[in-house]
Amino acid sequence: MARIKELSFYKKKKKISSAVVREVFSWIFGIVAAIFIAGVLVYFLGMTTNVVGVSMEPTLYNQQQIFINRFAYVISSPRRGDVVVFLPRGNENAHYYVKRVVAVPGDRVMIRNGTFFVNGIESSWVTERILDPGIAENELTLAAGEYFCIGDNPGNSEDSRFANIGPVAESDIIGKVWFRGSCEEQGMGFVK
Repeated sequence: MARIKELSFYKKKKKISSAVVREVFSWIFGIVAAIFIAGVLVYFLGMTTNVVGVSMEPTLYNQQQIFINRFAYVISSPRRGDVVVFLPRGNENAHYYVKRVVAVPGDRVMIRNGTFFVNGIESSWVTERILDPGIAENELTLAAGEYFCIGDNPGNSEDSRFANIGPVAESDIIGKVWFRGSCEEQGMGFVK
């Protein structure tokens, strides 16, 4: 005998498979992770500013755009030769200063007869004759967390030699310059 199918006016509920749920959550997780990583990279490596003045010539030029690595000094401290961006004395109303670190905490600095000395040895980072020694006329020992920063063009640089700036506190350093945009005098590239 043949069975007659019963008529049903109720819709069967479709079940959502666990594979589909896993796939949706993996896409959501991937998108959230990508947005988070992009945000972190932009925050730490994407900050830009422009150089103000000629104090860093010939390394950087007036109005040249630079990229700042804010993460570099979260995991380490500035070293001699680093080009850093800082706010003098933490003054939020000042423009960003861009200078080279020439002495680190514990170093003794002095400018005598136009020559810059670090720990009694002539500095390899400052090769130009310095006419105005400022506060470095007498030997100065940097305290913990203090850095002596000078422009690569010291004859036209307002830097750590002057009392209104002085040694730069590590907490005032925004980050390390890692890349420069192009300008007429110089092309794009990494900062050394």
